[in-house]
Amino acid sequence: MTDEQDLIQRLLAGEQGAYRQLVSTYQGAMRAVATAIVGIANAEEVVQESWLAVVRNLNGFAARSSLKTWLLTITANTAKSRLRKQRREVLLDDLTGPHGSIDDRRFASDGHWAGELPLWHSDSPEALLDEQALRDCLEHTLNSLSELQRSVLLLRERQGLELTDICNLLDISHSNVRVLLHRARLSVFATLEHFEVTGEC
Repeated sequence: MTDEQDLIQRLLAGEQGAYRQLVSTYQGAMRAVATAIVGIANAEEVVQESWLAVVRNLNGFAARSSLKTWLLTITANTAKSRLRKQRREVLLDDLTGPHGSIDDRRFASDGHWAGELPLWHSDSPEALLDEQALRDCLEHTLNSLSELQRSVLLLRERQGLELTDICNLLDISHSNVRVLLHRARLSVFATLEHFEVTGEC
């Protein structure tokens, strides 16, 4: 029995610890999906409504998809119901960041680095991340992204979702997801590059 199957069995048995584990594991991803669809002001309420739907429908979970995919699909559907038929459009405008235009030639078409990574003056990027100032800068950059950019970035990089899954959850095209992810990555890179040179945001 896999860990997920074990968790499901414990949930069906009504074990409170299993519910706490479920929430702590998936709450962040559910909030990211809800924020992308309804905005940060209404995301928490959508997540709470989604948990109620999860509890009501847990007995009907057929394991045709992963538990994570099932939870995020419920969240997305709950958020879309709240918006009714309103659709979010993505404007594919110029790729600019807080420090001016960013050269996107550093990335290949598949989203990976096009060439060698730039050298850091510190021992490693990990050493830089130990600095509170840089963590604050990165947090500020994430908060300055549009809701869709931030959510796509977090769903891809932190939650590990495939682009196709993000498209289905957020109900946007594959090309728009790629643009959103690309722009978010460029903004984060610009912050890192600027901090490395100046020591400031």
